[in-house]
Amino acid sequence: MTAPTLQGALDQLKALAEPGRAEQMTAYHKQTRDVLGVPNPAINELTKSWRQALDVAEREELARALWDSDIFEARIAAGKLLTQARIKEDGAVWNLLQGWVPQFDSWAIADHACSAISKRLVAAPERLDTVADWTQSEHMWTRRAALVATLPWAKMNNLKPADQERRERILGWAASYVPDRDWFIQKAVAWWLRDLSKHDSDRTRAFLAEHGDAMKGFARKEAGKYLKNA
Repeated sequence: MTAPTLQGALDQLKALAEPGRAEQMTAYHKQTRDVLGVPNPAINELTKSWRQALDVAEREELARALWDSDIFEARIAAGKLLTQARIKEDGAVWNLLQGWVPQFDSWAIADHACSAISKRLVAAPERLDTVADWTQSEHMWTRRAALVATLPWAKMNNLKPADQERRERILGWAASYVPDRDWFIQKAVAWWLRDLSKHDSDRTRAFLAEHGDAMKGFARKEAGKYLKNA
């Protein structure tokens, strides 16, 4: 497969649009950018075919162009295109992904990009030092990304000491977010704890015992969703 041009990739996306869906998605995701009306499963299949056919440099080039188009589904596709566990010499991909973070303004776009970021963090955990800086950002979506992109550490079992230390570091970030009243920040804290509770219920209980009363009610409830007598 020849690497598609940006226009070729957009044409493929547009061909998957469903009548009337763009208006629904625009309203649901509160978008001011162009929305094509392509369902997520269709984007999954398309980006899967691109990943299989393109080398890393081609994927990076296409992802950059898709992101820069500022079309809703194109930005989601850009994140999906780079969501891959093993990428040899991934420095350029990492640099591209972290360059997107300050541009986050939509949970759907941010979450797909964060899925790609999480793969790069697991591949090179020292990159958490960069993510630590995100927790101090004035940009809410950047602060949120620090938790969403580190969800793999909430889901690990039988952690090695280094990963246990990383988990505790991230929980420290979550604790620092508790006074933040922003709904998306509270939701991110709750999401992290909810996932953690499936793998380390005792640590989740300890966090909630210390910080739960200061969390918003919905966040406290969601964080303890899988805990008995939470």
